[in-house]
Amino acid sequence: MYRFLTTPRWWGINAFVLLAIPFCVFMGTWQLGKFEDRVDTHRAAEQRPDPGSVRAAPLASLLPVTSETSGRHATVTGRYGEQFLVPGRELDGRTGSYVLTLLRTGGPADRDGGKALPVVRGWLPEGARAPGVPDGEVTVTGALQASENAGTKGVHAAGGLPAGQVGMISAASLVNLVPGEVYDAWITLTDAPAGLTPVPATLPEGSGLDLKAFQNLGYTGEWFVFAGFVLFMWFRLFRREAEQARDQALGLTA
Repeated sequence: MYRFLTTPRWWGINAFVLLAIPFCVFMGTWQLGKFEDRVDTHRAAEQRPDPGSVRAAPLASLLPVTSETSGRHATVTGRYGEQFLVPGRELDGRTGSYVLTLLRTGGPADRDGGKALPVVRGWLPEGARAPGVPDGEVTVTGALQASENAGTKGVHAAGGLPAGQVGMISAASLVNLVPGEVYDAWITLTDAPAGLTPVPATLPEGSGLDLKAFQNLGYTGEWFVFAGFVLFMWFRLFRREAEQARDQALGLTA
């Protein structure tokens, strides 16, 4: 009655099932591991002291930006140079722009003014005029942040912005607009100048239980459901074929 299992059709069905179920289980386990990693990272972030409560350190000692150094207060000395607006940024439910000024950290001997650190001096309401760039050497303190990417909230990834504006705070978006090298990081000032509102630091990506974390959990369930569905369909096909074979053996079908 079960000779149908030896047909080429059923060899193909069985091979598919034997490959599909382990694959679905593997993918579900992998997605579950991603979710657990995010949970562990979130717990570790909650147990760490508030980065703002830790004593400020020189910028060089905090680079490159990691989950440990993101949000730490960094101090750096230099001279302000080019200034840009970063439009479409929300703060306290209002839309405006970040005022982004590049701080040249090199000495007078550097022909290009030294390496540039993007500094967000504050948030500017729509229609307001950005304050001028301070002259002379300054020492600033701000929360260290990783460069933004296309997935960062508020980023204007598409082109078409007018001169003097950038959609993303990153070395990649600034290196073609200014001479010299640009740090792969930025800071947001603790104390904003008059007319600007300080921009709070954000948590590093993957350190919170955000939508992506729960997407991983949802994908986990989907992969295990797929595995169950494959098994269910195999059993259904098997039972149908077995019933047909039995009916034929009993002469119940033509």
